[in-house]
Amino acid sequence: MASIRDVAQAAGVGSTTVSRYINGNGYVSEKARERIMKAMKDLDYTPNELARNLFHKKTGIIAILVPDVSHPFFGKFVQCAESRLYDLGYKTMICNTVKTCNYEHEYLNMLKRHIVDGIISGVHSLDIENYSNSNKPIVALDRYLGSRIPVVGVNHETGGRLAAEALLAGGCKRVLQFQGSLAVNTPSHVRHSSFKKIMEAHKVSVISYELAWNHFDMEYFSHVVQDAFDRYTDVDGVFGVDLLALACLKEAKKRSINVPKDLRIVAYDGTYVTRLVSPSVTAVVQPIDRLAEISTELVCGLIEGKEYPENTHIVVDPVLFRGASVFSEKHKIFS
Repeated sequence: MASIRDVAQAAGVGSTTVSRYINGNGYVSEKARERIMKAMKDLDYTPNELARNLFHKKTGIIAILVPDVSHPFFGKFVQCAESRLYDLGYKTMICNTVKTCNYEHEYLNMLKRHIVDGIISGVHSLDIENYSNSNKPIVALDRYLGSRIPVVGVNHETGGRLAAEALLAGGCKRVLQFQGSLAVNTPSHVRHSSFKKIMEAHKVSVISYELAWNHFDMEYFSHVVQDAFDRYTDVDGVFGVDLLALACLKEAKKRSINVPKDLRIVAYDGTYVTRLVSPSVTAVVQPIDRLAEISTELVCGLIEGKEYPENTHIVVDPVLFRGASVFSEKHKIFS
């Protein structure tokens, strides 16, 4: 295997000149560049990427932290972000944190030690001190992690309104909404307050069922839905994230509750799973591809030295998919 010394000898230049050319550090004349390029091609020389990255204090790797990559929303986000990062010249390191509490700290330490160049964090940790005290390139997905860390998410006020308008159109009078743990500091709480405000303004009673922290699996959702259906037997509308909506649909069928005649269901996220079931589920659709695109561009900007104002919060608008769990008409997407 050829070395820098071999390339230098073949090109008739010094090893330091070859090193400057490879690392893009310092002046190399055009003639020397041409000879080095030819020598590298003739010798089939491949630069040591690790050594070059260490020289520049960059690894070309960005970590994406999510609670559970098997979750439809987070799985799609990781897929979109990884593809975009590849186009931007970065590789992706993926971390599931829901079952291992120390993973976040380990990845933050990796960022401090230059093992990764930046982090996109979509986790729901209750401990944000390590984030807020960091001045490293970090972007938060729908989570407040300190005033210096940019946040990317959807307009949850709009999302809550779309969900409320859908259930109002379905004629609901008493509805149940499943909301995330209030212990987590996240913009997503706004969708529930927006939803409740609009429903109550139309004289519709709202029951809010708070979920446990950091639980995203279908087994937990099924247990929650069974408990809720036992407690609240007279609700005619349900609002919750995709997997909860599917658990509601399954439980309704088990109890011979007709959807949408007796119970209307609206999901939040609008991933592919809401269209795999019958009836298809009306859903507030988050533009996951756009969230991933913005997150990756922000973190790459931070890595390159770009500064963003404190409390930067970039939002995109969701849309409503009219599924058969509320509407009987042909499926359409409405903003």
